[in-house]
Amino acid sequence: MTTLTYSLGIDIGGTFTDVVLYCNESGRCHAHKELTTPHAPHRGVIAGVQHLFSRESIAYADVNRVVHATTLFTNALIERKGAPTGLITTAGFADTLEIARENKYELYDLHIELPKPLLERRTRLEVAERLSPAGEVETPMNEEDVLACARQFSEAGIKSIAIVFLHAYANPVHEIRARALIAERYPDLFVSISSEVSPQIREYERTVTTVANAYVKPLADGYLALMTEELKNLGVAAPLFMMLSNGGLTHVDEAKRVPIQLLESGPAAGALAGAFFGEQAGIADILAFDMGGTTAKLALVQSGKPVIAHRFEASREKRLTEGSGLPISISTVELIEIGAGGGSLARMDELGLLKVGPESASSDPGPACYGRGGQQATVTDANLILGYLDPAAFAGGTMSIDAGLAEAALQPIADKAGMPVSELAWGVHSIVNENMAAAARVHVAERGHHAPDFSLLLTGGGGPLHGCEIARRLGIDRVICPPAAGVASALGLLMAPARVDRMVTVARRMSRVDWAELETAYAALEADARRVVLETLGQGSAEPELRRAADLRFVGQGFEVITDLPAGPYDAATETAIREAFVAAYLQSFGRLPPVGDIEIINIRVAATAAAGSGALQADAPTVGAAHAQAGTRKVWVDAMRSHQEVPVYRRQALRIGQRLAGPAVVQEASSTLVLPAGSKAFVHETGSLLISLSGRLETQPTPTDAAMA
Repeated sequence: MTTLTYSLGIDIGGTFTDVVLYCNESGRCHAHKELTTPHAPHRGVIAGVQHLFSRESIAYADVNRVVHATTLFTNALIERKGAPTGLITTAGFADTLEIARENKYELYDLHIELPKPLLERRTRLEVAERLSPAGEVETPMNEEDVLACARQFSEAGIKSIAIVFLHAYANPVHEIRARALIAERYPDLFVSISSEVSPQIREYERTVTTVANAYVKPLADGYLALMTEELKNLGVAAPLFMMLSNGGLTHVDEAKRVPIQLLESGPAAGALAGAFFGEQAGIADILAFDMGGTTAKLALVQSGKPVIAHRFEASREKRLTEGSGLPISISTVELIEIGAGGGSLARMDELGLLKVGPESASSDPGPACYGRGGQQATVTDANLILGYLDPAAFAGGTMSIDAGLAEAALQPIADKAGMPVSELAWGVHSIVNENMAAAARVHVAERGHHAPDFSLLLTGGGGPLHGCEIARRLGIDRVICPPAAGVASALGLLMAPARVDRMVTVARRMSRVDWAELETAYAALEADARRVVLETLGQGSAEPELRRAADLRFVGQGFEVITDLPAGPYDAATETAIREAFVAAYLQSFGRLPPVGDIEIINIRVAATAAAGSGALQADAPTVGAAHAQAGTRKVWVDAMRSHQEVPVYRRQALRIGQRLAGPAVVQEASSTLVLPAGSKAFVHETGSLLISLSGRLETQPTPTDAAMA
């Protein structure tokens, strides 16, 4: 008898920790949702893993791969709970973090709150040293200055140091030497250098990114070591991989070295899940919508792949306002985060208007209906009153929720509004939907797209609850709800390839490029990226796919367009191909070309990817031939009738391939609940996904045996 092996995915969210086991041989998935333990995240993980393995009678030793995503490091930045950190920089540049870009994200706001630096002035020290923009040494580094700074930091209780010297991207010699000096004299200090974390021009962004890396590095080192040890103590001997913000995987040592790459790991996994299930359903252009207990995320998937950005803003003063956060130079799946989730708090403001979020009850104490001490009304409480949630089957039946507590929390707001609790609950549900739809509408339009041209794919515990209504507000007709939608982000971890992004600044006009020198620079990046991928997957794994790109601009412009380039090797004949690729990318973004001839190559980039799994991930297919998928009926709020109505409730796992459903209806599974509005129709795709048309115009005909159920 063949021994089955398993891949384990762990995704820590703000409210729930999702744990998924995928059988590499059968393609069958098992999942569990555990309440997140914010003050000790590993405890929730271990409790969830133990529950799932015990429930399914699976041996820990049968796991051959563990993939993990966490919001821990993002939260540390947002809440300013990182390690005590210091900055060592070139004489005269200690105020780079304070000066920033001198841009106002709200031009006419006289009381604007600008992003606050991670470090106070007293923790930013200078040393005598100077490099030219070409990397030539103008002022040798004073080594005594470096050691004096390290001594001062050590005595002050600083745990981590960021070293950012002027023009170190062109020549890292001073930063490397400074790190070696500190490591020799003060081995307990963590050190991050900009030439490794962010080797590119733009002093402010490079400094912010390196400081942020140093700020979370001790936390990452301790947490990842603890998680590795806890899993090993359970009997899981498989290697631990970490999800990166760019949608790839890396090994623990690389994650400890540059933990800033992990900031958006959870949302990236959701985007990968969206791309995967969209591809299975034959739909290439997707808006992947993931709503959890604390936040909602939206990512664009074009031609089957999530859109990748190379700049990210953390800890924004205004969540949806670009420029109000700290610019982090990392590769990340491009998405927006919205302060809307099941735990979002509802309240009446001073004008008597109903507001929802962005404040959240999180997992502790959680929504009022959890019975864990929460008193304020939340979106989850409203959904329970509307009949969308089954108190006995919430989170797979692992916890019960109380409709009486939910009503008690909503009643004071309903009294102020002068309306029944049920109508107030629908108001909460509608407002949070409009908040999410408005943010999605702007995000899609700013990228030159029209929302109705996409299909909306729903994941997360709240995605299927709210997704059809959000799609209607966006003018989208087709909605996709994959199997196990509530744990799809954790499932996305197991589809992720190993991926490494590398970049370096070259800053050359194309007319003056030494093509042999450029090819050497690209080859060096490719060799480093390839090395890390093979370290992640082990020698003997598939050869990584290497892709080249560059940050290009016309001479005189201040910012670049990231352009995909042909494979190497490069020589003088390559110039035409690069120019054509840049012009095409520029026209796609701006629609017309400026009257400028020469082009500058500012940064060069390499991405190395290789499949990490043993094969293509297959979703757990619904049971074929189930006799009765309908579990009964219950009273659910139907907006078209402005009242509660008895509607059919279906068991997701019992739906047959090709079976058709008509709204209003509710489809339940262990990790999520799908609400089908009146007038909609859905059918079960051969992959197990439910394809929904809000207008009722289904593209796939039902099988003859299902015709009677339409």
